[in-house]
Amino acid sequence: MEGSASDASYRVTADELRQFIERYERLEADKKDIAEQQKEVMAEAKSRGYDTKVMRKVIALRKRDKDDIAEEEAILDMYKEALGM
Repeated sequence: MEGSASDASYRVTADELRQFIERYERLEADKKDIAEQQKEVMAEAKSRGYDTKVMRKVIALRKRDKDDIAEEEAILDMYKEALGM
């Protein structure tokens, strides 16, 4: 009796583990699809004459806090001034 209860517990655990792994694999596939769509968007923007390098910088800036950006820009200006740029 003990063996069958243990086997049942193992099967449930194995099934649950398999479900977690399969969910993760589906998310990996979704992530790959999204990355491909992002590449397509940038390729389209580039074909329309936009500078995608600058676009990526703008996207990164939009994710950041405005105060952090202002502080970084102030320090950058100070460093550039110190170097005569």
